[in-house]
Amino acid sequence: MLSMLWAVLLVLVQLCCWLLTVIGLPGNWLMVIVASAYAWLAPVVAPATLGWLALSLLIALAVLGEVGELAASAVGVARRGGSRRAALLALIGSMVGGLLGVVAGAPVPVVGSVVGALLLASLGAMGGAVLGERWAGRSTEQALSVGQAAFWGRLLGTLSKVLTGGIMIAVTLAALLK
Repeated sequence: MLSMLWAVLLVLVQLCCWLLTVIGLPGNWLMVIVASAYAWLAPVVAPATLGWLALSLLIALAVLGEVGELAASAVGVARRGGSRRAALLALIGSMVGGLLGVVAGAPVPVVGSVVGALLLASLGAMGGAVLGERWAGRSTEQALSVGQAAFWGRLLGTLSKVLTGGIMIAVTLAALLK
């Protein structure tokens, strides 16, 4: 009975980690760490255990989520000819925007913070990219084009990473319920 309680706690902690992904924190990697700790600490004969196959799948999915997020952002900005400065400021802007989005969306429990973080992180990426391009001496039109690419790259990249995190939770549940 106690082992099932720990399994439920594992899934709840993973859900919290999954929400951290929306604001740009490494939620998927935290899910891997929590699952690894559970697998290491849970008795082998417990009714709900995680094996090496499940942990390997979680690691592979976390890598896939990172690659998807980085590829979406980088491809969008590079396709528009964005500078490294714009990419760096887009990253910083997306982190700041994500944190502000959590606070701004707080009046609407859970959903408001998630939507606020996702939207403001994307807008922060856009703002950072525009600032970086203008700082580099590019025209407003070019800066806005790169900023728009940063916005869509951040949005699509985060959505792909969040989707990957959801699959990771499903893998954990499937392994625990086997």
